[in-house]
Order: sequence, then structure tokens, then C-alpha cells
Amino acid sequence: MKKIINQPSQVVDEMLKGFVYANDERVERVPETSVIVRKDKKKGEVALVSGGGSGHEPAHAGFVGDGMLTAAVSGEVFTSPSPDQVLEGIKAADQGAGVLLIIKNYTGDVMNFEMAKELAEAEGIEVEQLVVDDDIAVEDSTHTAGRRGVAGTVIVHKMLGAAAKRGLSLKEVKELGDKLVPNIKSIGVAMTAATVPEVGKPGFTLEENEMEYGVGIHSEPGYHRTSIKSSSEIATELVGKLKDAFEFGDNEHYGLLVNGLGATPLMEQYIFAHDVEKQLEHEPIKIEFKKVGNLMTSLDMNGVSLTLVKLQDDWADLWYDPVHVTDW
Repeated sequence: MKKIINQPSQVVDEMLKGFVYANDERVERVPETSVIVRKDKKKGEVALVSGGGSGHEPAHAGFVGDGMLTAAVSGEVFTSPSPDQVLEGIKAADQGAGVLLIIKNYTGDVMNFEMAKELAEAEGIEVEQLVVDDDIAVEDSTHTAGRRGVAGTVIVHKMLGAAAKRGLSLKEVKELGDKLVPNIKSIGVAMTAATVPEVGKPGFTLEENEMEYGVGIHSEPGYHRTSIKSSSEIATELVGKLKDAFEFGDNEHYGLLVNGLGATPLMEQYIFAHDVEKQLEHEPIKIEFKKVGNLMTSLDMNGVSLTLVKLQDDWADLWYDPVHVTDW
């Protein structure tokens, strides 16, 4: 294992210290917690709190700021933060208009965030929750009951963050999220597994000439292991799966994310994005917005994921609303 770290047991704490040091004009850390909160909170605005296990950077702390998250809570690597930590995140984020929890669909995250919600409500804070389950690769996998929450979560952060900034109520932001989540679908592919620092070895083994479709962001199993394919062939597979899941219709409008999983150079992500374009240009749909980059990673996993969101109403406008966070 080759990593630029000190003690494996200290990676999350030291990462958060470095993150705040590098971005102290925008965020701060709640003392004695793993909570990153924006400095310029807006009284009377709905607060958004997300988080989960570390190792997915820039998610989630990198999206804390004006127009996206109010606070993010980090657990240990690939491990949900405790209910007490999430509660501290809710309390730090609350701006007087209620708090929406955005949760990726992993058993530990859902359980701990729900417990924190109950604790916060007992303290008089109005809290709603939204569970994101955009990964269409498998219905059930390690850590999950149902589909996993992956890079599509970032779309939820962006659009609901814009809605909160526009002044929508907690009920209205939650209702928007309930409409949005079923219209987001993602699928990925991995060339190598992630190496958790405290474990010191990859979460699974792929031979030099192998790759796996549908691997999760915690190195959970995918749906098909095969020999290495070209970018064009990978795009054909992933776009085909999304096409089947959405059942593309004439004149439908979509947004698109190409997400690097941690060790994939931007050069390769852009090559893949071009191949996705070639697959989609023959479909009867219109792509309203596109984004390429490392948004929801998996430590040092080599791979990409592809996300589409089927747009309704003014959702594209929410995407384009200005945002001031570290990693957008």
C-alpha cells in the first residue's frame, strides 16, 4: 500500500483538519466532531445536511457552502457517522427553517441518520429526510437493502441546495426531492478496487486484464466481470443499461454526469464522455447539462460512473443557479 498518510487510524481526522485549513474562508469544523459547516449560514433558510463514510471526497464536505449543503458529517472510511455525530451536524446546520437530511441508501447510514433525526426532533428541530438510491447496477448488495446511493446524490445536493437558497420551505424542498430521486439513475465500472488505509489491501482483486461492471463505491460486487474493454465499449454498455432503465421517450430532457471514482485521469473521463455523446446522439432525448469530474469517489478506485437525471419543470434552472463551494 502506497499512500501519503501518517497513521491509518488518523486519516479522517487529519483530512478534515487539512480541508478546513485549505478552505477556512468558507467552512469550519464543529469542535470535537467530524462535522464541516458553512460559515455564512443564512437565517431563515432550509438547511441541508448530508454525509456518510469518508473516502468519497470531494463528497460530501467539498459541497458545503452557498447553494448546496449547509453541513456534512464524515464517518470513518466507508463507515457511517454515529447518530451523535449526525445530531451535531443537524444542530450546527439549523438556520431556523428546518433541516433536510440527504442520505445515501446504505443500511448504516439510513439507520444512524434516522436515529439522529429523532434525537433532533426531541430537541425541537424540524427534520425531514431523503434517501438516494440511484445505482441501477444491482438491487441488493453488501451494506444495502435495495439500490445503492452513488454519484446521483450530488445532483440532489445541487438542485435541492438551489431550491433552499430560493426560499422554498422544508416541506417544498422535501417534495421536490421526492420527485427528483426516482428520476436519477447511475451505473459504474471499475478497473481496480479501492484500498482502505486501515486494511492495507484492495477490497477485491481484478486481474490485470479484467474489469467489473456495476461495482459499488465501497467495493461491493457488481453484475459482470469481463476482460478489459475500450472506452467506446464501456459507454455502449452503460448507456444501454440507463436507456433500458429510463425507457427513453421522444423529446425528453436529461442532465448527465461522468464521475471519476478516484484514480481515473480526467483525460480518460473526457474520452469516455465523448463516447457517451456518440451513444446518445442517436437517441430521441436532449441533454440539457453535462458535468465531468471527480464528484463521488471511492478512494483510489480506477473507474467511472455515469449518471442521468430525467428533467421536469425548472430542474435545469436549479442546476445552473450559482453555487459557491470548494469542489464544484
